[in-house]
Amino acid sequence: MFIGIDHGTTAMRFASETGRFKLTREEATGFTAADLGRLCPTDEIEGIALCYSMGDNFSKITDIKKIKNRGVVSREGAGKHIGGGTKVFDEIKKSGIPTIVIPGLHRGSPTDPRFKAYSHQSSPEKIGIAYAVCHDLGDDVVVSDASSNTVTLLVTAGRLVGAFDACIFAPGTRHGALDVDAIRRVDAGECTANEAFQRAGVDYTLPEDNNLRIRTVAMFSAMECAALLLLNSRARVALAGSLAPLIAPEVKSLLGADVAVYDEWCASRGLTEIACDVFSGTHEILGLGVDL
Repeated sequence: MFIGIDHGTTAMRFASETGRFKLTREEATGFTAADLGRLCPTDEIEGIALCYSMGDNFSKITDIKKIKNRGVVSREGAGKHIGGGTKVFDEIKKSGIPTIVIPGLHRGSPTDPRFKAYSHQSSPEKIGIAYAVCHDLGDDVVVSDASSNTVTLLVTAGRLVGAFDACIFAPGTRHGALDVDAIRRVDAGECTANEAFQRAGVDYTLPEDNNLRIRTVAMFSAMECAALLLLNSRARVALAGSLAPLIAPEVKSLLGADVAVYDEWCASRGLTEIACDVFSGTHEILGLGVDL
């Protein structure tokens, strides 16, 4: 049995080939490896694929025993810091169950060097999403994951080309790029840059009109997809995340193309598939090397 663990913005999602469960980030602070028994007997677990935070200080899918500082340059910076993801990482490592850690996409990743104008392209769980979608749709896909934040990736010929991270382009419900107003508030000492990032989503920047907010996320998600389609016009388009079913009709209309829709479990399912393939001998996942 193989397990994938998605470190999301609001929850940790755990999936196997046959089951799934999730814990809020707050609930995850009480996690122990015994909780994996909700999926299967722990002695039947053959391998785990795990995500943690930005995954920005390594670039290969790596054995957890080789990871330093849980795979991040620093816990400071963009994102919500609660402690649930840290607890899950440490408990899994302590358990001794064979585990690989998935990197994010960043300047050290084997992506198109033009995307390295920015230090960070994508957090690790999006790799799981891309892997699951490629299994279904083929080796040329654009995947936009829309929820608390929006991140869009391009895969060409089975290799990750690049991505737009949440703080660069499209807003989600909570997070988004820092605009002129946000920069002024940071410079005035009214908030930190991270606090501004966490309040740059449409739930904070637009009126309380849910239809407007959803249509706005849809428009920017479609724009990210369209931008990446410039690099691969034959790529099929997919949406994932909690907002995917809501924005899909608008994205389809704006792009004039069919859109495949995936749910919030896409990342953990894809990570399960990565664990299965890596522990079965695969040496490369979407162009990312493997270091066991």
